[in-house]
Amino acid sequence: MADEKFFELEIISPDRIFYQGKASMVELNTSEGEIGVYKNHIPLTTILVPGIVTITEASGKKEAAVHAGFIEILKEKITILAEIAEWPEEIDINRAKEAKVRAERRIQTHPSDINVTRAEMALRKALIRIELAGK
Repeated sequence: MADEKFFELEIISPDRIFYQGKASMVELNTSEGEIGVYKNHIPLTTILVPGIVTITEASGKKEAAVHAGFIEILKEKITILAEIAEWPEEIDINRAKEAKVRAERRIQTHPSDINVTRAEMALRKALIRIELAGK
């Protein structure tokens, strides 16, 4: 691939610069749906929802779990500000499975003092972690 196909990609979480490098494409989930972004995309700022981010580099693809945040797309650079970002090897699969069970239980029992939206978001995060760690 020619160098003119690459853009700068930066993924930042509150505790670290998660990723910094050159990519030819990034695929992710936004509040408007799934998108794939190449260099020279129209400028855009949008809300990032929990999902798997696929980064296409010259050497191949990398995947990471990203849980909520914002994305700024410019022609030469994409910046993702994520609440949480994790590589597959950083995910504790047993903990994710336990979180899934807890969230499902909260949603099913539906006590009046529970925030259902929060439980659904916890379930989504757990499912994403399980999916990515299982690859």
